[in-house]
Amino acid sequence: MTDHPEALVLPVLPLRDVVVFPHMVIPLFVGRDKSVRALELAMDSDKRILLVAQKSAETDDPTASDLYEIGTLAHVLQLLKLPDGTIKVLVEGMERVRVDKVSERGGTLSGHAVVVPSTEAREAREIEATARSLMTLFEQYVKTNRKLPPELLQTLAGIDDSSRLADTIAAHLGVRLADKQRLLESLDTGERLELLVGFVDGEIDVQQMEKRIRGRVKSQMEKSQREYYLNEQMK
Repeated sequence: MTDHPEALVLPVLPLRDVVVFPHMVIPLFVGRDKSVRALELAMDSDKRILLVAQKSAETDDPTASDLYEIGTLAHVLQLLKLPDGTIKVLVEGMERVRVDKVSERGGTLSGHAVVVPSTEAREAREIEATARSLMTLFEQYVKTNRKLPPELLQTLAGIDDSSRLADTIAAHLGVRLADKQRLLESLDTGERLELLVGFVDGEIDVQQMEKRIRGRVKSQMEKSQREYYLNEQMK
């Protein structure tokens, strides 16, 4: 983990419905004028930008109070201007940052940020045990979730840093934005792993419930069809 508490002053890209974690590579579609301007400034400089989630996706013109305080310092990997004027941008999360003093300048938002490193308050053995139970649960989640590629498990198996493992799993979990933000704000690795165990467990419960409901609906339909055919034959 790099240790550099110096303040960064960089353009801010407010995100409506996504939380970007460190080490995560993700495409974003950007259309708001201030956001487009923030990207232009980043491209003209060192391609670094601050990604900060909005508290409400409905806010069209966010100011400092509409944004969360913990965001992600990211690097712009690729930028593509689409025919309709929106921009598709590929970003890679680098580190967690605390963003304050967000102000408007040059037609966009600019923020003052300090890197906040992960901490490890718990014993190494406890962190390892939590990481292991998280992996077991997440394997189960991936096997029953059609949206996630099975190769993801191979990627995770190759990560030996617990903090990075937690962030990679968090990035692929289908939980609400507020829960993702809570994971981003959880600086202690052990605590973040534990939160994830709870979230993954909850998601597996939801998946099982959906499966039961689908099964019930299917058997109801089959029963209705059988009754319909019998009635038709009796006529």
